[in-house]
Amino acid sequence: QNARSMETSLDREGFLLANQQTQVTDFFSDTEITSIYEKEIKSLLIDITGAKRVEIFDHTRRASSIETQRQHGIREPAATIHNDYDDESGRRRLWDFFPQEAEALAQNRFGIINIWRSMNGPVSNFPLGLCDASSVADEDLVSVPRVSRDRVGTIQMTTFNPSHRWCYYPHMQMDEVLLFKVYDSANDGRARFTPHTSFEDPSIKDATSAGRQSIESRCFVFF
Repeated sequence: QNARSMETSLDREGFLLANQQTQVTDFFSDTEITSIYEKEIKSLLIDITGAKRVEIFDHTRRASSIETQRQHGIREPAATIHNDYDDESGRRRLWDFFPQEAEALAQNRFGIINIWRSMNGPVSNFPLGLCDASSVADEDLVSVPRVSRDRVGTIQMTTFNPSHRWCYYPHMQMDEVLLFKVYDSANDGRARFTPHTSFEDPSIKDATSAGRQSIESRCFVFF
């Protein structure tokens, strides 16, 4: 369903849409991402979540155009329903990036929030679909290995449940950012994992006209 008419939160549904202008002119520039964009999204996350500290550890660019993928060496939109971490791998990422501090940081609540936005105009096709975390039961999530070049991680796949509520924000603009929680160390009933995927929107008649280009930033938030 169209989530633009919904009031959502990171701790209930696991996602929300925010407005934020960016000073970035070229999202393919690593220099602009480091010097401009990271400061912008850190400020946004602190304002929205009240986190005491934010650390960004990954940026993934994607494009629906094969030509753009080849030109910039980037990936296609993810087409499998998944969540980036499970209970164990979310904690393990903390030790991966902060081996000296992890023990102390893990004494307090922390999470991983992804920030997703368009890099080039409105997103018509292949938007990001999100499953309302409050509609997902623990037994719906299945941990599976994810093998990459440098490490073996664990992600969650999702089994079908007719109770799942799927949402998306049609025609996202470049001054809109989608925040969704992929891990939360707190196991107190709040949203911890948010299954998501891109999908081909059947209401878009010309599937080749979308030209989606997006960037997804993975961020640790410490409370």
